[in-house]
Formats: sequence, structure tokens, C-alpha cells
Amino acid sequence: MSVKSRQRVTDYGEVFTSEREVNAMLDLVKQETERIESRFLEPACGNGNFLIEILRRKLSILEARYKKDRLKFERYCVIAVGAIYGVELLEDNVEDCRLRLFECFNAQYTLLFKEEATEEFRETIRHILQRNILWGDALTLQTVGEKEEAIVFSEWSLAEDGEKIKRCDYSMKRLLDRQSQENLELFSHLGQGVLVPKPVEEFPLVHYLELRRLESDRE
Repeated sequence: MSVKSRQRVTDYGEVFTSEREVNAMLDLVKQETERIESRFLEPACGNGNFLIEILRRKLSILEARYKKDRLKFERYCVIAVGAIYGVELLEDNVEDCRLRLFECFNAQYTLLFKEEATEEFRETIRHILQRNILWGDALTLQTVGEKEEAIVFSEWSLAEDGEKIKRCDYSMKRLLDRQSQENLELFSHLGQGVLVPKPVEEFPLVHYLELRRLESDRE
């Protein structure tokens, strides 16, 4: 464990789990950490120690499968990064977490594809991280800042054409509140019956390089 300051430990109970301990815990669900589409939510993510190790594992799978195919790497990287979620109470940790995750992705992307790597795709990943790593309080289920509102997560799924992405937004409260999950039975990849709430908003299909446009169109 490590800390930024004693005051932060006193005020917020903030400690950071070491890489060795993180990987030991993730190894308990190793198969899931290596599924590209498997979703993870860290409700007190700090600066991302757990999330970055999950991303590294997903990126290693992407490299093994698509290191010679940039377009496929990009498409499935959207799904891999888009399956990682975090909520954090302290703003500096939120920014650190987003940056660390981006730099982890970008190092691998640039190493694999060098001059073929595009700024356009990097902006797509930045946008997903902006939406998935949120400044909020997982106890109140509200964002933190000037305008407090319900925490909302975006689900990113790949369309059949392999290029377009479907975004659906869900409130964290509904995701946690089984009372809101009425008559919406789906099946998980394990074959178990699961219930999910209705999205608070759905967006049209859009090419994965144009995800940021969904936000611009609303502004």
C-alpha cells in the first residue's frame, strides 16, 4: 500500500494498492480480465491501479490477435477500453487515472503501428475514458463538482458491420437497484439469467472514429 499524504488518509481513507497485490486479486478472476468485452467497475478507483492492470491484460490479448491488423485492433480496442469503468471522489485522482489509462493504451498502439497510428483514434479513446472514468461519489451515486447529477455510464457495443458503435447510457442507481429491473431478462455469457434496466438514453450507430461527434451534436 502507498499514500499521497497522511492528511488524505485521514480525510478520505485514501491508500493505493500495490501492483503485486492488484495482480494477485485479479488472478482470482483471470479468465474475465482477459476477455476483451468483460466489464469492470471500480467504485473508488483512485488513480487507477486496478483498472490499468485490467487494461494491460486486455491489450495483451488484442496484441496477440490483431498486431498485424490496425483496423481490427482499433475496433476491438474501443470495446476493451469501453469495458473499463471507474468512479472517484478526488478530482486529481480522476485526471491521473484517465491519463494513466490513455498512456498505457497509447504506448501499445504506437509501438504496434508506429506511423500508421492516428490522432483521430487517440481522440476516440480519450473520449471514452472521459465518459467512463467519472468524478463522483459511489455512495451517493452522484457526480461531484459545480453541477451534481446522477452518475451515468455509457455502454459501448460493436455493431455487426464491425465498424459502427452503439452507445447506450445507464444510470448507476438503476444498475444497482434491482427494483428498477423489471421484465428485462437477458442472458450473460455464462448462461445465467440476468436483469438489466432500460437505458436512460440511446444513441444512433456511429463509426468508432466519430464517437466524439455524438457529444458535439448535443452541444
